[in-house]
Amino acid sequence: MTDSTAPEAELVRYEVGGPDGLPGTVATVTLDSPHNRNALSRRLLTGLREALERAEADPAVRVVVLRSSGRVFCSGADMSEAREGGMEEGTRAIVDLQRRIVSSTKAVVVVLGGPVRAGGIGLVAAADVVLAAEDATLALTEVKLGLAPAVISLTVLPRMTSRGAALAALGGEVFDAAQAERWGLVTRAVPGERLEEEATALVASLATGAPQGIRETKALLARDLLARLEAQADDVAATSARLFGSEEAREAMAAFLSRDR
Repeated sequence: MTDSTAPEAELVRYEVGGPDGLPGTVATVTLDSPHNRNALSRRLLTGLREALERAEADPAVRVVVLRSSGRVFCSGADMSEAREGGMEEGTRAIVDLQRRIVSSTKAVVVVLGGPVRAGGIGLVAAADVVLAAEDATLALTEVKLGLAPAVISLTVLPRMTSRGAALAALGGEVFDAAQAERWGLVTRAVPGERLEEEATALVASLATGAPQGIRETKALLARDLLARLEAQADDVAATSARLFGSEEAREAMAAFLSRDR
C-alpha cells in the first residue's frame, strides 16, 4: 500500500487531499491492479485493509473515497487464487473489508466509473454513498459458476429491494447503474461525462461535516448492518469457502479461466 510516491507495483494507492479550505479531510483509495481487472487477490485485499486502517487512524480525514484507476472497478474474487488454494482465508478477508467500511467513523463514498462484478459488489454495498456513471454495469455472477453471493449478502441484501436482489442473484445477468439505483444498490447514477464533477461536489459537501457529527451519524446508520455482519459472518464465510471448494465450482472456474485467456 502506497502514497503517490510509492512503487508502481503496489495494487492500492492512497492519497490525502480535500476541497478548498479543508485540506487533509479526504482520503482517496484507488484500486490499481489492471492486470486482473482489480480482482480481490490476497495482495489487493491486504492493500485495501491497510488503506482503510490508515484513513481510520487519521483524525483529519472525514471522507474516504474508494475508486479504481482503470475502467473496471472490480471483477470480483481472484479466480486463479480460488482455484489453486481455496478461499477460506479470502472469504474471511472479504467479510472483514465489508466490516471495516461499515464500521468506519468516516463517510465512505464509492465512485463507480465502470464494471463491478460479484465480490466487488460487496465493497459497493458496504459504502455509505455510491455515485455511479449511468453506463457502469454490475452483476452478481456467482450463480453462473456454481457459487452464491454468500459473504457479500451481508451488505448487498439489506441495501437492495428483495425482488431486485432475487432477480440479480438468481439470474446472474448484467444490469446498469440506473437499475442499481432503482434497486437501492447505488445512491445516484449520473451521465458518465459528469461523474467526476458530481463526485467532487458530493465529497466536498460531505467533508464539511464536523468529525463528531459524521462519526455519530455513521454509528446510527451502521448499527443494524454491523449487527448482521457480526451475527452471520462465520456462517456465510464457511458457506462461501465450501462452495468455492466444490467440484462443480472448480470445474466452472477452470472453464472461466480458460475462456479468459
